[in-house]
Formats: sequence, structure tokens, C-alpha cells
Amino acid sequence: MKDRKPVKKSIICFVFVIMLMGLWDRYSPTGFIKWDLYFPLNSNLPSKSSAQLLQVHFLDVGQADSMLLQQGEEVMLIDAGNNADASLVVEYIKNHNISSLKYVVGTHPHEDHIGGLDAVIQHFDVQNVWMPKVSHTTKTYGDVLQAVKEKGLKITAPTAGSTFSLGAAQVHILAPNSDTYEGLNNYSIVLKVTYGSTSFLFTGDAEALSEQEMLQAGFDVSANVVKIGHHGSRSSTSIEFLQAVKPAYGVICVGTDNKYGHPHEQTLELLQQHKVDIFRTDINGNILAESDGQNITWRFAK
Repeated sequence: MKDRKPVKKSIICFVFVIMLMGLWDRYSPTGFIKWDLYFPLNSNLPSKSSAQLLQVHFLDVGQADSMLLQQGEEVMLIDAGNNADASLVVEYIKNHNISSLKYVVGTHPHEDHIGGLDAVIQHFDVQNVWMPKVSHTTKTYGDVLQAVKEKGLKITAPTAGSTFSLGAAQVHILAPNSDTYEGLNNYSIVLKVTYGSTSFLFTGDAEALSEQEMLQAGFDVSANVVKIGHHGSRSSTSIEFLQAVKPAYGVICVGTDNKYGHPHEQTLELLQQHKVDIFRTDINGNILAESDGQNITWRFAK
């Protein structure tokens, strides 16, 4: 009988080489990811002109939301973190040489979404401010209204089913779909941004009720990337909605050791069952997704 040891050694060496080449999946706290898709934000890699890309920044603002989108010369900010994050958000935008924002969106009036919105409106040339048609009694909400007034702007409540452009990208408004809700979360403005054959879904804190309304309205919620609703709470990301979105990737904006226990284990298990690769701001820090219309490249910096 021939000795099989050399064959086994050859196989082991072959696998090792493949792993070194980055063609083998690795496991991280964020899930199974591929080496060739992820790079640090400061990596010096050849890339297309920014005018040819849709850039989506998920800012690490702790237990809060803030996303910055840029396509060509046009920029949109979705939420601006807590009050304490105002300087961080403003400086992040300035550091990317952005002085004008075509759209500033406050998905709903909770402080962890609009806390830094007044500072953003004060510091930049803002063309449009969008918020849902619901008021709140907090000082945070009042500060946003005051900033809007001082800049001579008006707040627009977007209508579900309408579409507008961000450079060469298309933005579809999917929610809210009712005039009144018991809680503020379901008032969340939900946006789907399509660029070429790639798409991103931004859900704010929309819960299962709003998710069901979007499905009942017949909206196409499918997306390559979804910002997981309500920081990964079990109140959002229902099975039916996740099956309709069919995302390859999910981003959870969440704070380290937060008092709510977000993201909930139930949500993480559901995402794992549906083979969704997950990034988290509490683990990956600032996250940047770049789409050339066909492929999405991820970069992160902790």
C-alpha cells in the first residue's frame, strides 16, 4: 500500500496558500466575511473617481444613527446621532471636504437620531430638511426647529411612494405609510437608495408594523445592504420583512454595552439564519461602503 502522507501534506499546503491569498472566508465577530471585500479606511488602494461611486458612510455615534451618502456632487445626511455627537458629526462631514448638503433627513424625532441635526443645519449649506409629520415636546426637537427657522428653511414631510435623485442615484421613499402611530419609531422615514444594480435600505427605527405596511403597499424593499432597524432590536427586522429585503449585508448602528441590550440575540440569530453578513459600529467603528453600480466594497476604521 502506497504512503498517502505526501498527498495529505500537499493538500494542507494548498489550503494554507489559499488562506494567505485571501480567497478563504474568515470568521469575525461580525460574521463570515471575505478578505477581498474589506479594507481599512486608510488603505491606499486604487479606486474609481468618487464621481463614479456611491459612497455610504455609517458613522460610529454610539447608541445612535448617522449615515452620510454622496454621489457625484450631491450629499445627503440621514440622522445625526445624539446631542453629544454634534461636534463629531460636523467634523466628520468637514473632514470629507463637504460644505453643502442637498438633503438632511431626520428619520423621526428621537434624540439619538436628531440630536446633532441642529448643529449640522447651522454649520453647512443645507438645501432641504426632511422629517416626518409628527412633533415632539423635547428641547432637542425644539433646537432643530429653531435651527431650521434661523437658516430660512422649511421642513418637508416626504410622501411614501415618491422618488428623487441624489446625483446619479435614485432615492425611493418607502415609509411612513400612515398618518398616526402610537409610538415615534414607526414614523421613521424609510429610504431605499439605488445606484446601478446595487441598493441600500435605510430603516431608521421602523418596527414590525411599519415593515408590514411597506410590504402591503407593494413596495420593492429588496436591497443588497440594509441598515438594521432600531439598532438591532427585536421590535424590528421581522421574518417577513427580512425575507422580502433579501440583503447580503446588514449594518447595525449600536453602542458598546448599551443599556437596551441591542442588538438583541433574536435579531442576530435571524440574520445568521438568512446568511446576512453583519457589520456593527460598536465593533467596526466608522464603516464605509462604496458602490460602483455593480460591486460594493467595504472599508472600516475602529
